[in-house]
Amino acid sequence: MFSGVKKILRNHLLVILGWFFIVLGVIGAMLPILPTTPFLIVALALFAKSSPKFHQMLLNNAWFGPILKQWEAKKTVSRKTKYKASFLIVVTFSISIAIFDDTIQVQLLLVGIAIVLLFFIWRIKEQA
Repeated sequence: MFSGVKKILRNHLLVILGWFFIVLGVIGAMLPILPTTPFLIVALALFAKSSPKFHQMLLNNAWFGPILKQWEAKKTVSRKTKYKASFLIVVTFSISIAIFDDTIQVQLLLVGIAIVLLFFIWRIKEQA
């Protein structure tokens, strides 16, 4: 009896965490400091273990679905996706750096974060 309750609680917790990571991914689409795709990949993995309905919803999403399908199948991303992500990082971080034009420490921090993000994006395997 308790194992059934544990499974239900576990699934509910995984679904809640999945939605939490989707929210972070959406916020990351608007803010340059948070990455979007890693949060959605985590949500995809959580939904794969807890909710086939939500898992399929992410895979069928018009914006993120193709990237997530490729990640799930091959653990790779396309070079085109890397270029798009890099472009977005450069543009959004440049805007942020321009906004903080009087604070060199914040500008340097933003440049450092952008470099780290670009480094990690380009380390991801590309589809063959």
